[in-house]
Parts: sequence; structure tokens; C-alpha cells
Amino acid sequence: MTAAPALFRAHGVGKVYRTGEVEVVALRDVDLEIGRGEFIVLLGPSGSGKSTLLNILGGLDVPSSGTVMFGEDDLTRADESALTAYRRRHVGFVFQFYNLIPSLTVRENVALVTDIVDHPMPVDEAIDRVGLTPRRDHFPAQLSGGEQQRVAIARAIVKRPQVLLCDEPTGALDYQTGKLVLEVIAHVNEELGTTAVVITHNAAIAQMADRVVYLGDGRIQRVESNPRKVKPSDLSW
Repeated sequence: MTAAPALFRAHGVGKVYRTGEVEVVALRDVDLEIGRGEFIVLLGPSGSGKSTLLNILGGLDVPSSGTVMFGEDDLTRADESALTAYRRRHVGFVFQFYNLIPSLTVRENVALVTDIVDHPMPVDEAIDRVGLTPRRDHFPAQLSGGEQQRVAIARAIVKRPQVLLCDEPTGALDYQTGKLVLEVIAHVNEELGTTAVVITHNAAIAQMADRVVYLGDGRIQRVESNPRKVKPSDLSW
């Protein structure tokens, strides 16, 4: 159980992918609660089920079995229209690759998503929160990898999401740049109260989480609380 009120409650979640007669079991009987405002790290090797679990929490995929509750809403009973509305209103996504539109400036890339939510954050505020105000009129090709990732985070948080889901956000970055990106995610979690779930295979990053969920072979192997969170600037890997 989590100390904070539960935002997500997953029970008995399984996921099987089928291609013809071949079945691949991605998740097996996963039980997990995530509290409001928590910082959770999903840790495990490639193929352990991390991305599948994140995609289910984000409404990008649905489980083959079990239930996933978001507050009082049952995501496993939602149709595609309801899942689309859920993603638009409540979830910000950050992936390893930035998915920016090359022909748009930083400000234009961030502003793109403001039309799909009711009460977006001012675009310039989102850009300022990731430390890119001086670069807001630059195009992606004029930015470093870390700056592009911070644009992706600004684009995610401008919606004022309740949840920020990050899949290997530092995977394509060097050590120092990765720490800058993690600092932004930690800041969003702490200052805005946004629930953050971060996938990584890097055990060092787990030191900044409230709890670490270890996955292997599609199962949760263990969940560890972290009473001594460290700042991203103090991480070493």
C-alpha cells in the first residue's frame, strides 16, 4: 500500500500479445498501487514488462486480464474514445526519442497540445519551467539532445497532467545531460505535485524515487520504499 491516496490501482494485470499462433506474455498477474504525487521508478532489464505496464497506465494499451483503476475510473472498461479523453486530460508522456516537429520552434512545439485541453498552462511558463526561455524561438535542429528532451517535457506538462509517464527519458543522453533532464522531472513532481512514473534500466536513477518497482519476466519481483531520496544532481552512474 502507498502512504498517499491511491491514484492508480492495478490488480491481477496480465498482457499477452498474439501473432498468429505465437503468444508472448508481457505481464503476469501484476498488483500495484501508485499514490498521488509519488515519484515511482520502474526498474528492470529489457523485456521485463516495464514499457507494457507504463503503456497500460497511460491508456495506450489495455490489459488482457485484470483491472486498472485511475481514481474511480476503470480504464479496463473504457472504450477508445474514453481512453483518448483520459490521455488528453490527465497524462503527459515523455519518451526516449523526442518526437518534436522539425519545422516548428520550441514555443510552437509546446503550444501544439494546448488546443486539446481545457485549462493548459501558459506556454511560456511551461518553457520556463524546463529552463529554455532563451531558446524558445529556436528549432529542434538548433538544440542539443538534452534541450530537445526538455522541450518534450514542457510539451507534456503544459497540459497540467496529473500523471507524467517517462519511458527511458535519459536513454539517449550523456551523463551530465541526463542529470539535467532528471532534475526537470523531479522539479515537476515536487513543485506541481504531478505523479511521475519513470522507466529505466539504470539502477542509479532509482535513488531519486519514492519507491522502486523491480520487474522481471513480466512480474513485479519486489517493491522498495526509498526513505533517503537523493537529488538528481547527486546521482552518479
